[in-house]
Amino acid sequence: MVALLVSDIHGNLPAFEAVLAAAPQYDVVWNLGDIVGYGANPNEVVQLARNLGKIVVRGNHDRACSSGTIPDFSPLAAYAARWTQEVLTKENQLWLSKLRRGGLRPLGSRVLCVHGMPNYEDEYLTHKGRAQSALKASRAWITFFGHTHFQEGWISDKQEITLLRPNFPSTDGPVRFEVALSPNCRYVINPGSVGQPRDGDWRAAFAIFDDVQSKLTWHRVPYKVLTAQRRIRRAGLPPYLADRLRIGR
Repeated sequence: MVALLVSDIHGNLPAFEAVLAAAPQYDVVWNLGDIVGYGANPNEVVQLARNLGKIVVRGNHDRACSSGTIPDFSPLAAYAARWTQEVLTKENQLWLSKLRRGGLRPLGSRVLCVHGMPNYEDEYLTHKGRAQSALKASRAWITFFGHTHFQEGWISDKQEITLLRPNFPSTDGPVRFEVALSPNCRYVINPGSVGQPRDGDWRAAFAIFDDVQSKLTWHRVPYKVLTAQRRIRRAGLPPYLADRLRIGR
């Protein structure tokens, strides 16, 4: 079984389309949430996500944009969430509102899919201590998470927890980085953000998980970022939401 892992699309249709076009052959899609928020094409992105399968974890922006209330967001995120609430169709808003919070277990006890931390979707898994807490809460062989917009992971060999990040050969064009997964270790892994990377690389991020070969492959792929930026500006969203796409921050 081969799974395409996507997360944090954030209404960026050009990035999502580029990922789907570039992804190698897969059997299922596991979506780790934050389908909407920030980007200018929430309805189109939701429609694509709805057609790709049932393993979809609710993200905090999905919850905010479909609930009618804005949580403790930054002013920028709150503005984008209110805009998204206004433009979402009732059908898409209802679909988002019915998404389940993590975690979802598409392979029984082996794999857990969450948005943030396993026990709370709004918390960021950003450092070793949080990774240790996530491993304790999950108990799965691999926990896939999103929310941070960073393409990275943590490995636990029962003695030490080690940070794992892809080392790509270039900063432009499509690239990939393979990781062999050991049955004697446990993992928490972020496929990266499709629509709004914040790790300094503007390219859309995703990952492929091969359960048979016990292998994870991180990918980055260029997309029509100028189109995404132009749509954000035309929608009247804050210009910084467009500017940040090109610098990956």
